[in-house]
Order: sequence, then structure tokens, then C-alpha cells
Amino acid sequence: MLMRWSVSVVILVLIAQSGRTQPSSTEKPGTDWPMYRHDLAGSGYSPLAQIDTKNVAKLIQVWTYGLQSDAPPAAQGTGRGGAGGPNSEATPIVVNRVMYLPAANRVVALEPDEGKELWRYTVSGGAPSRRGVAYWSGDGSNRPRIIFTAGRRLIALDANSGAIVSSFGSNGEVDMGVPYNSVPLVYKNVVVVGANTPPGAIGGIGNPRAYDARTGAKLWEFSSVAQPGTVGHDTWEGDSWKDRLGANAWPFYFTLDEQRGLVYLPLASPIPGPYGGDRKGANLFGNSVVAVDIQTGKYRWHFQTIHHDIWDHDPPAPPGLFDIVRNGRTIPALALITKSGYMYILNRETGEPIFGVEERAVAKSDVPGEFAFATQPVPVKPPAIARVAYKPEDLVTAADTTAEHAAACKALVEKDGLYNAGPFTPWAYRTEGGPAKTALNFPGGLGGANWGGVAHAPRLGYVFVVTQDVGALGWMENRSGSLATFDKAAPERPAGRGIFDVRMNGVSWPCQKPPWGRLIAINTSTGEIAWQVPLGITEQLPAGKQTTGRPGVAGPIVTASGVVFVASTDDNRFRAIDAKTGKELWVAKLERRGNADPMTYQGRNGKQYVAVVATDTLAVYSLP
Repeated sequence: MLMRWSVSVVILVLIAQSGRTQPSSTEKPGTDWPMYRHDLAGSGYSPLAQIDTKNVAKLIQVWTYGLQSDAPPAAQGTGRGGAGGPNSEATPIVVNRVMYLPAANRVVALEPDEGKELWRYTVSGGAPSRRGVAYWSGDGSNRPRIIFTAGRRLIALDANSGAIVSSFGSNGEVDMGVPYNSVPLVYKNVVVVGANTPPGAIGGIGNPRAYDARTGAKLWEFSSVAQPGTVGHDTWEGDSWKDRLGANAWPFYFTLDEQRGLVYLPLASPIPGPYGGDRKGANLFGNSVVAVDIQTGKYRWHFQTIHHDIWDHDPPAPPGLFDIVRNGRTIPALALITKSGYMYILNRETGEPIFGVEERAVAKSDVPGEFAFATQPVPVKPPAIARVAYKPEDLVTAADTTAEHAAACKALVEKDGLYNAGPFTPWAYRTEGGPAKTALNFPGGLGGANWGGVAHAPRLGYVFVVTQDVGALGWMENRSGSLATFDKAAPERPAGRGIFDVRMNGVSWPCQKPPWGRLIAINTSTGEIAWQVPLGITEQLPAGKQTTGRPGVAGPIVTASGVVFVASTDDNRFRAIDAKTGKELWVAKLERRGNADPMTYQGRNGKQYVAVVATDTLAVYSLP
């Protein structure tokens, strides 16, 4: 039985023009940051240029806003989608010179020059998405709205006042049935949401859905597991498609080709993941990007990045959209990143690879009942954007880091009997009483690239992506005391260590040679890597060895002046990078990790600001 939660709103300061409907678009396009990745294309690009490569080193922090809950402990909501204190991954939006973002137990509107609260909406019985909110510009009959999720609730607020919009759904809320923990896509009167369906989640089926921004009425739902009579259904053997969990659209945001009316759905791995003996076949639309009509949800095309995934290496972010000019012809393109360590550059109208994709033979699985796919699609260009293989000579040495670190990693390798068979190495199978046998996979469970997405600089023609090189350890076994045969119960991957690293003075250090994290620029005209640099430092190392790169999952942004801004890494730094060369131009130490995509905007005073959420605090910078 669905419990309806109550909501309360406290209006601190009404916007001066709260009595009128705001314009359907921002007053000065380009000065705001109106969507999670700035625009429908997910470009992560701002045309602002006041902060440039010559003056960016002068940036100073000018204001902060705390995202911690201001409710008593007993009243604080819990759940996977909550923005609770230390876990915020939010990117604010700025529309018509007002900033909107979620905090631990509330959604707020802020004056963007100084961070003063204009209004707040307090959510009871749960927490708003810790990733962000969306803006709907309204129409002739409805004022602009802020639309966001709180678990399985889709909620609409008046953008001017923060008051609940009672005409939306049932008293301002729509029960989506399945939770979505991220930022809705809003286009005209269509609101697209995904689904978060890990094992044990409320609901189950991971289909993306769309609702009417005016009324909350459901518009369409796309079946992420191919149904009978549809494209891809033959990739599921027998009835393995029935009631299948996973293949869900969990990205932090979505992207849209407005000209063609196509929204791009990145879909995750089927569940259960590590063992696929009960789902022989390629398993569409798992691990795919699917283009559907924004108004109807009708299928147009798909591209699958992994057949029959057993690594949880889904495309974690929607593709970034851009055009490529080759031989005097403009090609509508997209760049799709994956946790498997590859970037696929496709024609966004047809789904065809622009630089080629090859089906390459990969290692077979020896797990009883498992039918790992014989080949996997690997792009001809770009080359891998993360480590995808490991050889014994890749083990870290004392010369790379320290003697203590090298010795600890050597002991780990000798203890666990590690092996790697190149990209898409299947999990090792341990027989009862047999030797310890452990697969070492690159990338690990977090990638590769992750949810931050790519940024695109149109004049330069580069896309920028953050990747990490951290391996995963794993094996399969038939657990004693349970059903003995694989055809009756899927084996499980034991919890084990899971990561190819060791702890040094309380910090995780990977066991292969650095770099351990990178910022990479891809030339979209050629498909080649333009430059790549280690992103992040291991400050516990001696001065000459610190530039190792560090793990990171959030993404970068880029401006018209050629500056890339990125936080992401676990060294708690916020950086400005030269978009042409990869040279670091500025770095600021954050109080906590900036595990969020940055953004930039022009304030009411004409100044350009750059902002990033650092775990539980929004930090905002500008020139003096």
C-alpha cells in the first residue's frame, strides 16, 4: 500500500516578480546554466568567456552554501536518493538569474551573486534527489516550475515561490511506481525520468517513462527488456526476458536531439549481473543506448556496447551530442562513454559507428552454465579511454611509488592467484577444494568513465572525459550449503576484496603502475586522443611522484574561453585545465571531495561565476 507523505513549504523571500509568468526561455541565453549539463545536447559547454586561460589563476572563493539537513535527526529522510550531508552529487541550475538546487531535506532557490536564500521547500518523509532539479518554463496557462524526484515521487513546485503546484498529479506529486534518483529531462511539455532498480529496490522494472509537465499524466513507457514481437526479443533465450530486472535507465540526466525529436536512453546491465546462465543471448536492450521519439517513446534505433554483460559495465551517462565536419559534410554525432573503458562515436540519426566498430573475440567463461558472448564490440577509434588489460610487468614498483606499497601489492598478487585475459576477462571459477583463482578485470566496477558524462568544445572540436584505472578482483563459486547445481540457482560472486588496491596510511593506492585517473581530450574529427593528463595527486607520496592521477567519477565542463573545469577526484581539488593542451592553470583545495559536475553562469552583477558541490557544501568562485 502506498503511503502518501506530507510536504511543507517555507517561503523566506518571494522573488520580486512572483506575480507574473516568467518568459518561456532564459532572459539572456548563454549567461545561465539552465539544465544539468547546460543544454539538451548534454554539452557541458558554456559560451561565457570572462574567465579565460590568462586570468583563471586569480579565481577566489566568494560564497558557499551548506547542504546539510536543518531538520532534527528523527525527521531526516533516508534512502538511496537522499541528498544527505556528505553524499551530495548535485549540479545547480541557474535560470533567469536564479539558482535552484537540492539540499539534504529541501529544494532551494538562491540569489546567485551572494547565495542568499529566496525560498525553500522542505520535503518530509524522504529526501530530494541528491543530483539536481529540472526547470519547466511554463505555458500560457501555467507558471514556470521546478520539477524533481524524491524516491518514487515526481514533484512540481512553482519556480517563483517554491509553493507546491496542486494541479500537478495529486496535490503536486506523481507516484512513478519505481524510484528515480536523478534529474528529469524537461522538453516542451514532456518530462522524461529513468529508474533505479538494484536488487531489493522498491518496484522493479527499469523502464524509462515520460509524464506531462502540466498535469503529471503518464505519456509513455519504453520497455528496456525487449518484449515479444519487438526488435531484440530474440536475444533472450526462452522465457529469460520475463520479469527481468535491471537494464534500467539510471543516468543522472538524459540528452535530446531537438531537431530530430530523439531522446537517448542509456540502459544498464541485466540483473543478476555477474552470472548470466539464466539469460543466454545478447540480452537487448541491456548495455545499450536506445534512441526513441521524445513525444511517443517509439523505438528508432539502438547500439549495444556489451553483449550479455557479466561485468556491470553499462553506459553510465547519456551520450553527448555534437556535429562533425568531414570532407565538407556535417555529420550529426554523439559520444557514448562506458564503464568498460571505451567511447563509441556514432551517427546520432542512425546509430551507425562513425570511425568503425569491430566484433573482437574475447575469452570464454569456465563457469558451469554460463554462456559468455564469444565477441564484443570494440571501437576502431578512439582507442581505449581507460586501462582494459593487465600484464605482470604492469605491477607497481618501488620506483613508481614506495617500497612499502610495491611489497603490499606483490603480496596481493601472489596470494590471490590473479589472471587477466585482456578486455572482457570473465570471472574466475573456483571449484570446491580447488586452488584460489581470481580474475583481475580492468576497468573495475566503477569504470572507466562513469556518470559525469562528456563535455564538448564546439570550436575546438574536442570532447573531454574523466576516467579512472582501478581494477576489480572477482571469482565465482557454487556456495556450499545451498543448491548444488548451477541450473537451479545462480552462483554468486563472494564479497571478497573486490578492488585491486591496498590501503596506505588510510588511502587506497591501486596496485598497477600509474596513472590511476586521467582527463582525456578526444578530437572528434579524427577519433584520436588529442591529449591526456593524470588527474589528481597522491599527496602522501614524495614530491616527485605525486602526480599519479586519482579515481574520479564526476565529469568536466568547458567554456568558450578554452577553460576546462573539473573536480571529481578523491584528492579534494577543483581544477582549471587548458582545453587545447591539458595544462593545469589553477587548482583550489576543497574542504571535502567535489564529487559532482561543476557549472558556470553570469550573475546579476555581470560577473562570471564557477560553482561545484564539495560533498556537503556548494562552493562558488569568481575573479576578484
